[in-house]
Amino acid sequence: MYDNICNMAEPLQNSMATVLAEKIRRRIMKEQLPEGHVFMTEGQLAEEYQVSRPIVREAVSRLRALGILDVRQRKGLVVQRPDLMQLLSDSIPLLAVSEQEQRELGMLRYVLEIGAIELAVKYATEDQLDRLDQIVAEMEQYLEQEDWEQEIELDLAFHSLVLEMTNSVYVAGMQQILAKYFRNISGTGHSSSDQKSRIIWEHSELAAAIRNRDLEHARVMIRMQFQGLVSEVQAE
Repeated sequence: MYDNICNMAEPLQNSMATVLAEKIRRRIMKEQLPEGHVFMTEGQLAEEYQVSRPIVREAVSRLRALGILDVRQRKGLVVQRPDLMQLLSDSIPLLAVSEQEQRELGMLRYVLEIGAIELAVKYATEDQLDRLDQIVAEMEQYLEQEDWEQEIELDLAFHSLVLEMTNSVYVAGMQQILAKYFRNISGTGHSSSDQKSRIIWEHSELAAAIRNRDLEHARVMIRMQFQGLVSEVQAE
């Protein structure tokens, strides 16, 4: 009987902790509390919201995991500014474990790059364009050597640089997270001579389109590079 009571109490405690965590989060936002602001102690939270200390600790634990609160000795709870990119970096490998979820992330990467190409064409600097050309030259070298792992690294570096050209911290940061994820799940393989030539041509054409500020051609080339993934998803 005691076990049954405990089993019933646990979901209730989790639910109350969820509600409390949301109340604290909204309060921090409403009062626009700055990073480093000393918020409350766990005891003060328990008293103000009329909940038990275990519920407070669970709520605080969730907010700490999100980077909203931190615990400081002799101070109590301190407001933090969440690092969105770090949260996504930590979460994506845990969320995308099946082949379907991996394809969904691939589609996210596709949509991200299609949307970003206009900004890349508009804002790319000469230094970035030169770096893009250098990556293409290195890709040609490593493909001739059949260094598949290095080719994957260069492909991810190429696309990361394209999104860096948007001048958006979040866009570039999201690409870095996805690039890290796809690097970890990419297998090894071998390309035929025709495939190698096509890979070089696609990247070279995209780099040239960005340099020439040719948005339409850049869109065509970025879509072409994701054609296999899009066809696979549409066929399901």
